[in-house]
Amino acid sequence: MNQFPVVPRTAVADVVALMRDFSVETTPTSAAKVANFADHLAAGTTVNVTFLPGSDPADTVAVARRLRAEGFEPVPHVAARSLTDRAALDRYLGRLASEAGVTQALVIAGGVDRPAGDFASSMHLLETGLFQIHGIARIGVAGHPEGTPDIPEAALKAALLAKNRYAEEHGLDMYIETQFCFDAAAIAAWDRTIRGWGNRLPIHLGVPGLASLKTLLKFAQSSGVGPSIRVLTRQARNLAKLMLVQAPDRLLLDLAAYKASDPECGIEKLHFYPFGGLAKTAEWANAVAAGRFALDGRGTGLVLGDSAPAIRAAS
Repeated sequence: MNQFPVVPRTAVADVVALMRDFSVETTPTSAAKVANFADHLAAGTTVNVTFLPGSDPADTVAVARRLRAEGFEPVPHVAARSLTDRAALDRYLGRLASEAGVTQALVIAGGVDRPAGDFASSMHLLETGLFQIHGIARIGVAGHPEGTPDIPEAALKAALLAKNRYAEEHGLDMYIETQFCFDAAAIAAWDRTIRGWGNRLPIHLGVPGLASLKTLLKFAQSSGVGPSIRVLTRQARNLAKLMLVQAPDRLLLDLAAYKASDPECGIEKLHFYPFGGLAKTAEWANAVAAGRFALDGRGTGLVLGDSAPAIRAAS
């Protein structure tokens, strides 16, 4: 007999709907540790490939090519401040399209203070028109539910509305993909705020995969996600939890409830950052997406069969 209460049918449907077509992130370094992505993910899953400051764009191309060969949809990052000029962008996009069949990309400014060349923002890249020339018409742009210390809110608003206009004028299938967050209330407030600004781009919300609280704190601090750091810090006061694997159960339940309660909610899907490794995040996400879970005794976490003793809800 199942010792855990069964999740109400409506809650199951809401969670499964939120998890539909989830995507994941990988770096070239992390990808090298994965023997075959098909061991962990369903065919056709969207997998983003980072282009980190100081890295060789050829590494991103190689991982995208591998993902396509293994049956996945590669979405390479295109970082404005790491590219020197139009010719460099043209070469990069050309290789992605010809070698990996890339039809979508995540266009970002990139995490460096001083641009390597002509491009300082994602709009500078978009305005070249090279994405359309290379057959890349589905484009993600960055979103910051908790803001960013480097950019005032007025500038964030102007940039987001400019991307909305550009997408409409050029017939692009554009969406917002966010940094990872842990605070559902902050996410909901941001969604409502940008809707008020006039945003119409769907949101692919970045959420943490399975990892220890210590690891999550490290990544949160390096990314400057304020409200999320406060959420994690409260949990870290219990030292016994620091090394336990955390699952984003509470966050997922809160987001599913928010999406179900607000028909105008802009969140379309989830994007996982598997800080603790692809295998355990994918196993958990696949089970949840298939509805193979029950609520824990408190009603704030999900229990996935044999994983129950090893995984604790991040709440």
